[in-house]
Amino acid sequence: MKPVYLSSPVGALVEGIYEENVTFAQLREHGDFGLGTFNDLDGEMVMLDGVVYQIDASGRVNVIGDEAETPFACVTFFSPMTQEEVEGDMDYRAFIDMLLGMLPSPNIFYAIRVQGRFAQVKTRSVPKQENYKPLVEATRNQPTFEFGAIDGTVAGYFTPSFMSSLNVPGLHLHFLSFDLQHGGHLLECRPSWIRIGIQFIDQLVLSLPMTLDYLTLDFKRNAESDLDRAER
Repeated sequence: MKPVYLSSPVGALVEGIYEENVTFAQLREHGDFGLGTFNDLDGEMVMLDGVVYQIDASGRVNVIGDEAETPFACVTFFSPMTQEEVEGDMDYRAFIDMLLGMLPSPNIFYAIRVQGRFAQVKTRSVPKQENYKPLVEATRNQPTFEFGAIDGTVAGYFTPSFMSSLNVPGLHLHFLSFDLQHGGHLLECRPSWIRIGIQFIDQLVLSLPMTLDYLTLDFKRNAESDLDRAER
């Protein structure tokens, strides 16, 4: 099995450390599929087939080069172990319940790629921030976007709850349309026809930043609680 790679513990992001200076060239050494953000919390990141996309606060999608940097990203070399096609409209709760029902254990990682047609999608992206504002405050006023009858990819991970200081616990999903015009952190969707690929992951590789901000950080916030408020 391929490991999942975290460029930094998500707890640092929760505390407001938005510059860790890991380049996407470095990140690609660890995976071709993933999600995360950019230095200064400048939008949502989706990596598909090794290409990095930024969905900025205006909703615009940009292709990002090797020199750009991230304070937090989660990637792997995607190789699905199960694939399933599902046809028929379902609401977001049913979609999430279906994904969770396809995971045999809550105690390992999974990479999840869902491709197809959606009757409705709602996303958000975070405006550029300065360091040290806690994530839950930075995401308090976030622009949201809604789309109807759209084809695209939902990319994400499931992380065990006991890993909440390292990665977003439970499901963490981002969306990117096939035409590369729309996307963001997924808030809601209504799938019509989808193909689901799931990769089981039993290994974690974690990098600990060597920046002064990180080395002197006093982790005080409740990462799981803050992430639940910021990400949902």
